[in-house]
Parts: sequence; C-alpha cells; structure tokens
Amino acid sequence: MEIIAVSNIKGGVGKTTTAVNLAYLAAASGRATVLWDLDPQGAATYTLRGAPNERASARKLVSGKRELPELVAPTDYARLDLLPADFSYRQFDVRMSERKHPTERLLRMSRSLNEDYDCLLLDCPPGMSLLSENVLRAADAVIVPTLPTPLSLRMLEQLFDLVARAGWSDLRLLPFFSMVDRRKSLHEEIIAATRQRFPMMLATEVPYWSEIERMAVRRAPIPAYAPRSPAALVYSSLWSEIAVRLRE
Repeated sequence: MEIIAVSNIKGGVGKTTTAVNLAYLAAASGRATVLWDLDPQGAATYTLRGAPNERASARKLVSGKRELPELVAPTDYARLDLLPADFSYRQFDVRMSERKHPTERLLRMSRSLNEDYDCLLLDCPPGMSLLSENVLRAADAVIVPTLPTPLSLRMLEQLFDLVARAGWSDLRLLPFFSMVDRRKSLHEEIIAATRQRFPMMLATEVPYWSEIERMAVRRAPIPAYAPRSPAALVYSSLWSEIAVRLRE
C-alpha cells in the first residue's frame, strides 16, 4: 500500500481540496483508495458527506484498542473509502507521546489497511507537531500545496530543511503551486524564483478559481460532478504528474 500525504506547515493553502480530489482520481484510476482525515476540523469528512465516528478516538487508536479497518466508511464513489475525522484528533500528539517509539505510531496503525487498499491518502492538519513527524515517517510521498507568497515559500523551505536534517532521503516531497493568480506580478516573480531554487516543483499549477471554492458547497470531488470542467482537468493533470513521479 502506498501512503501519500497532503501536508503543509501553513494553513489555508488548499490541502483538503487537493486531498479529496486526488483521492477520488486515485480511486477512479482503479486503485482501492482510503482517505484518512487527520484534521480534527473534519473538512474532508464534510466534503465527502461522512460523519464522525464516536469510536474513532485518538486514545483508542494510538493504544491499539481500535483498528483502522473497524472505522472505515464507504463513500458515494467506487473504490473510495473514508476514515472520518474526530475532534479527539487534536490530542494525537499527547497520545502518541505517551507510547514507545512515538514517531512511528501512525505507520504502525496504517499497516492494518495493507491488505484492503492500494493507496492511503492522508489529509493533514497544518502546523509542525509530533503528528506531522509521524506523517513524514510513514509517507512514501508528501504533496505540498504552496501559495506563491513569501510566507508560504518560507514554510516550504522549513519543510525541506526538516526532511534533510532527519535524513529521510527516501521521502519524496512533491510541492506544487496552489491558488495561483497569474495577474499578480508577485505571484509571477515568486513562481519563477521558486522553480529555479526547487526544480522538483510539479509543473501543474492550481489557479485561484471560484469554481474550486464551490466544491465545499457541492460537497463532492470536482471530477465527480464536473469531469470536463477546467478545474477537473487541472486536478487530473496534477494527479497524472504525481503518478509519474511515484513510478520513477
């Protein structure tokens, strides 16, 4: 099972929109996929019309009293399942710190999904924490939505530095530009400079379109309800590029 995380230290960069659309596209490509909503705010759970599971407490999961397959819920889409968020996930750091090998708990929990799924996609909360370190240890690749702004670029630099200091040479960081407005000269300048500094940036850029923002109103992946729309084509291009990178 391949583990793909959508993560960024900074909030408000389009992580959930990216995670939901990529999970749908992974499933549509024929891969049995489960999306784990790790954010206690539960935006991905809401978008996929899931409901919090009262048994899915952070304490029970970390201690092993609950296994992830017990908590999986189906979605309206073929081959796509959901592990709903729970408000107790805000305590993941505390619960993990109480266990031996605290940075490996998420990887251990995810192993129970290996037999049933080809792809585990993680929608991660913002910030840098023990949970974030668990995600970086567990993931095969981390998709990093990045705004073309100075602060967002600074967060990207910090993430690369963290991975380098930890020596995770086999972890693939795949950043891409999100919420891009090419009419802004600042966006143009930062994109050009960042692509020179980080040549591994994905070529696909997700524009700042109201069509994408409306996804939360429709509560569905864009390729599911508007498969030929420009926004759906952008996310399809993004997923195709990620799939190529993962095969390399």
